[in-house]
Amino acid sequence: MLKGFRIITQIKHPIMKGQEKLVQETLSQPDEIRRSRSDPNVYLFYQLQRPKRWLCAIIRKLNGDGFLITTYPTDAIKEGEILWQK
Repeated sequence: MLKGFRIITQIKHPIMKGQEKLVQETLSQPDEIRRSRSDPNVYLFYQLQRPKRWLCAIIRKLNGDGFLITTYPTDAIKEGEILWQK
């Protein structure tokens, strides 16, 4: 299980319960990766799920490791520096 995934799905975004595999796919096969405008160590991974609906998985890189901050479905990609596009 992804670190913190249980907290994310039980407290922050219950809609993501049971979606760990989809989150892992978003992190390993994103359609777009952006760097946060407010924190250069935070990265937003997006994967298109259906027209105008993405899954967003947000990670923080710290001391060479990355950990999942949160994940949620969204209808808009946030602003930020585009690092990679499919």
